[in-house]
Amino acid sequence: MDIEGAGGVVTAGLIAGAIEKPAAKAGEDHTGTCADCGSETSGNFCSNCGQPTHVHRTLLHLGEEVLHGVMHFDARIWRTLPLLAFNPGKLTREWIHGKRTRYVSPLAIFLFTVFVSFFALSFVHMPESNFHPVSTVAGEEGAAEFEKGRQDIAAARAAATTAGDKAALDVADNVLAGLSKKADGAEAASSDEVQSDSWQGSVSEIANDVYSDPTVSPGVKRVAKKLMNPDLAVYKIQQTFYKFAFLLVPLSIPFMALLFLWRRKTTLYDHGVFVLYSLTFVVLVGLIAICLGFIHPALGVAAWFAVMVGTPIHQFAQLKGGYELGWFSTIWRFVLLQNFCLIVVGLFVTAIIYLAVAV
Repeated sequence: MDIEGAGGVVTAGLIAGAIEKPAAKAGEDHTGTCADCGSETSGNFCSNCGQPTHVHRTLLHLGEEVLHGVMHFDARIWRTLPLLAFNPGKLTREWIHGKRTRYVSPLAIFLFTVFVSFFALSFVHMPESNFHPVSTVAGEEGAAEFEKGRQDIAAARAAATTAGDKAALDVADNVLAGLSKKADGAEAASSDEVQSDSWQGSVSEIANDVYSDPTVSPGVKRVAKKLMNPDLAVYKIQQTFYKFAFLLVPLSIPFMALLFLWRRKTTLYDHGVFVLYSLTFVVLVGLIAICLGFIHPALGVAAWFAVMVGTPIHQFAQLKGGYELGWFSTIWRFVLLQNFCLIVVGLFVTAIIYLAVAV
């Protein structure tokens, strides 16, 4: 399994594990033995494992379970989203303190939001690029074969010169001239194609230059080869971002822990809840800003300005309310948090580009 496939499997597993809840609808009061764990039951649910005591086995009930699960999830969403937007400190604090049945779990809502965002953006019509990548560097096998043919013809020309065979010499000269003309024409066509005003053309030209450099290491050549088609490289980066979005959480938690080293009652789990709800808010408002930008550019600019201003305010409110801090404690931690955010984003972007392009 390749690295991208592994990322997709891990993300899908996290989504399924975070969202999956017992969704069966209990029927009448039943007394007997649990079909799952074998414990004695008295009521609609097993007191040991929580499974409904009445297990349906009809296709109709399968659809009912799906609808019940979706509606149950949605009901919790409508209680979670308002607090996430306007009172994130309370949402974080209540989840940490055990008031969880009324809200969507932090991991579930984060992964679900990332999935919905990329699913929605996949239907958005992006402007088509007029850039068509044309490699100005032949493949290694093709270049070697071309050079071998040139050397063979040059050797034949030298032999014809030595033997005084003018006819063979003329043939060799014509073949060499034809090869040079074709090579010059291909290079000129590729140069005209690449030297466009688009950023794709600039990236492709640089990548071709790097790939042609014999002093460059094989790893750098591999990256340059993928960057010869910038549009494809961007697509792979987008897909890798979705598949490995969960990496933001383990990257962020250690930095959050640094802010509360001397608070023994604050655990890494608390930091995980804070990070997940905060990232969910950023993804949601980013998606809204992108959608508004497609409706009208002015709306997009205003929305992104609101995101840039609102996100720090949201983090400050969540930090103060979630950890129940005073104003001074919140302010200095907030200042450090902004610097930590830049470090985490840098690490994450580096990891995504490496996984998408270098691996």
